[in-house]
Amino acid sequence: MQGIQAVTFSASPTVKAIALLASVALVASCGLPRSGPNKREIYAGASDKQGNAFIVPVTPMVSRATAMQPSFGFSEGFRNAGVLASDVISPGDTLGVTVYENVKDDPLLGSAGQRVASLNDIQVDGQGYIYIPYAGRIKAAGQTPEGLRQAITRKLEDQTPDPQVSVNRAPGEGSTVSISGQAGANGVYPIEASTRTLASMLAKSGGVTIDPGVTIVRVTRGSHTGRIWLKDLYDNPALDIALRPGDKIVIEEDSRKFIALGATGAQSLVPFETETLSALEAIATVGGLSTMSADPTGVFVLRDESEEIARAVLGRTDLIGDQRIVYVLDLTEPTGLFEARDFQIRDGDTLYVTEAPFVQWQKTLGAITGTTGAAANIASTANSGN
Repeated sequence: MQGIQAVTFSASPTVKAIALLASVALVASCGLPRSGPNKREIYAGASDKQGNAFIVPVTPMVSRATAMQPSFGFSEGFRNAGVLASDVISPGDTLGVTVYENVKDDPLLGSAGQRVASLNDIQVDGQGYIYIPYAGRIKAAGQTPEGLRQAITRKLEDQTPDPQVSVNRAPGEGSTVSISGQAGANGVYPIEASTRTLASMLAKSGGVTIDPGVTIVRVTRGSHTGRIWLKDLYDNPALDIALRPGDKIVIEEDSRKFIALGATGAQSLVPFETETLSALEAIATVGGLSTMSADPTGVFVLRDESEEIARAVLGRTDLIGDQRIVYVLDLTEPTGLFEARDFQIRDGDTLYVTEAPFVQWQKTLGAITGTTGAAANIASTANSGN
């Protein structure tokens, strides 16, 4: 029986090229893995092409119009409050009152034969008053120990000759502030001679336990709250405000973050490491652009921009409400790196870097050659079994 022989046909180079291109188109249409849309697809979503976002190249004007950072600071009420006298009495303070009477027998306050009477642990009540026998209720809060001494003396001098009075104050709950959050030691601290301002009180509590560059100090006084960056507190003496009893001081870490996606060194939710963060710094923070895949002409910052800023950036007055804007940075332009250095990243931004066009071709060719190699292996295995 005559064996059956396989017949092979040799294709011309032109036919091979056409077959290769057809294979590339077929594999590409199947949707190869990638990190996100390419530059052409992003531009296709522009509002002038019936999309829902404005595509805006970054220029010096755009950088200036969008350079908006959180507004921190203390109001005039905080800044204009004078330093609290270290010996001013407040509700909750504990006082010690000593009365020396100029009589030998039958003193008003002391025992027989004893001319000194010590009244210890007298607490100033919530209304700011204390009670002294034979003197009655006396307003203590808001006075200095010297002022209170004179007030007690006036009350007693009509009842005992030439009384000599001394008053000592120990800070109590009424003249304290609370410190919480990322402070060295959370707790309630008395306002003393050495801790009458914000900076000195923070030092008393052990400073902060987080990076000072991203530390926010929040002070609440009654219904008013002010926030500042910690580094600004030490750079600007005007921010070292005087404290008041009942102030609440909270040490917080900056909660701002941006998202990094695409052909970057890392794809993640990235916290701010400084008070301000430029696009160039953001790229460096995530490890820079991927050398083997990133398209330096396709660096995008996606943001929901406020109506006011969107109007300034786009030069339009007909925009209503927040607008989706995609800012474009081309790092290959002569001034591209300068624009990236000047453009500020804001909380909630998405930094997206597209892949270079040839990357998809590499993936496509790799898929084709990989498939061809697998088919050849299968054929070789089949032939070896005959």
